[in-house]
Amino acid sequence: MIVRDKGWLAGWRTLLGGGRCQVCRAAAVSPLCADCLGRHARPLQRCRLCGVELGGEAEVCGACLWRPPPCSRTVVALPYRYPWDGLIVRLKFHAAVELAAPLADLLAEAVLTARACAPEAQPRPELILPVALSSPRQQERGYNQSWELARRVATRLQCPARPDLLERVRCTVPQLSLPRARRLLNVRGAFRLTPQGLGLVRGRRVVLVDDVMTTGATLTAAAEALQAAGAADIRFWVLARTSAD
Repeated sequence: MIVRDKGWLAGWRTLLGGGRCQVCRAAAVSPLCADCLGRHARPLQRCRLCGVELGGEAEVCGACLWRPPPCSRTVVALPYRYPWDGLIVRLKFHAAVELAAPLADLLAEAVLTARACAPEAQPRPELILPVALSSPRQQERGYNQSWELARRVATRLQCPARPDLLERVRCTVPQLSLPRARRLLNVRGAFRLTPQGLGLVRGRRVVLVDDVMTTGATLTAAAEALQAAGAADIRFWVLARTSAD
């Protein structure tokens, strides 16, 4: 999972002191150095449906056995804790869009690893969509961090990606401010497909990309809109997931 900076110029920048790891600030060729990746980005055993961390060898957690989510697979790249939580906050709220590329590389590596372990369960998606922001929030922020990740992952994996097929029609209260029981209600009916999206997702294998997953309420609401539009298969690719569901 080491992200390598291609090109001789990056190496010279590092030798001259210009290249720094975004975590430890040590001189590095890549934005995330090998030491930090080895220490903080080790793969974890996770539920294949919701991506929550598992303690044993089980493939599916008890919650998903009781009530499966509306997806066939969830791939998670990182735990939402130090140092990744700080980098994601910078990307999401402080316009550090330059972090999207190294973080998207980690998500792409997680997808490729999952595909190598179970290729029959990870067919190539036909569409990659970001979880949409509401229009006021996107205008305020100036970008959608999920699209910044999704488009880079799509380029790496050579899959089509579109930011204009799924839209958020309600500006909801931020999920982190709500208890778990209210999160599903908060985002219920918050998403819909655009007219073009209605035609393009029907019968297709679709991936939803998001930056952070906590209870999965937001991804579930977006997936329900895709199901209603006739998507044949829905998967979640998530940069980071919290440790508690």
